[in-house]
Parts: sequence; structure tokens; C-alpha cells
Amino acid sequence: MTIPRLKEEYQKKMKPALKEKFGYKNDMAIPRLDKIVVNIGMGREAVVDGRRIQSAVKELALITGQRPVVTKSKKSIATFKTREGMPLGVKVTLRAARMYEFMDRLVNVAMPRIRDFRGISPKSFDGRGNYAMGLKEQIIFPELNFDDIENIRGMDIMICTTAKTDQEARALLDGFNMPFTDR
Repeated sequence: MTIPRLKEEYQKKMKPALKEKFGYKNDMAIPRLDKIVVNIGMGREAVVDGRRIQSAVKELALITGQRPVVTKSKKSIATFKTREGMPLGVKVTLRAARMYEFMDRLVNVAMPRIRDFRGISPKSFDGRGNYAMGLKEQIIFPELNFDDIENIRGMDIMICTTAKTDQEARALLDGFNMPFTDR
């Protein structure tokens, strides 16, 4: 099996640079990607038509290369017309090679295809080295055929790292060429 391009770049270039920049003595202390969680919350759309969940499952599987899990409501809420156990969205947790492949496609292929793109906010770190971002349309991924898409829907992408601080995580994501706005 071949090593993903981004992982190889991390091993050869980024790891030594991060070790030198932050003065780590142990290689295991160097920040690395832990997982990427991609979530599509459907909300009312799923309540109105249950078949839309299946199209979201299909689209997310094409984008990530892994079969998503259908997320269900935990309790009934009459105001939102949801019952306990009703499907409300889909999510995928990517690790290892698929995670690096997705990150590579997100940064180098999908983000440049966003209309009027000026970069992503550097303020979306959670204080513990994780980064969250949202996309307004799934059509920026080239795996999807524009004609087959029924509805334009957004998605949330959570990039989890082993970094202890936001500065370490920012340096890691900068190494992966994340297009932050204040570059």
C-alpha cells in the first residue's frame, strides 16, 4: 500500500520543523493529525423526506471514500416535529490514510473551487488544538457529479489534532497549506 503524499510530507519535512520550532525532546510530543470528522446535519429536510438521508449518505460516501453513519435524534421535540430515533444527519470519522487523502483533496482541490474564496478563519480553533470549519455547498468536491445532486447542502468538518495549544495546531495546519486568511 502506498503512503499518502501528505503523510510522507509530514514525516519528512513538517515533523522536524515542528520539533525545532517548539523545542520538543520526544518525537511522540510532536503534533499530528488524529482524525477528521465530516458531518452533514439535515434537520427539517430529513424530517420532511426520509429519502434525502439516503442521498446524503451516497454523497458523503463519494466525498470521503468511507460509508457514513446515520445520526438519529436522541429525544422527541414537538416544536421541530422530531421523534426519538428519527434520522437527522450523516457523519464520517476518517483516520489514517483516508484522513490524509481527504485533507489533501480538501486543501488542494476543493477549497480553490469555492466561489469568492479568500481563505478560512484562523479563529475557529477550540483552545485544545482542534479546528472546525463549515462548507456551504458539497458541490466543490470533484467526486460529485453536478447533475446527480438533488439539493445543495453544507457540511461541517472538524480536524482533530494531538496538539496541546492552538499555536501548535495552527503551525501543523499551516504545514498542510491550510489557506488561513491572515497569511
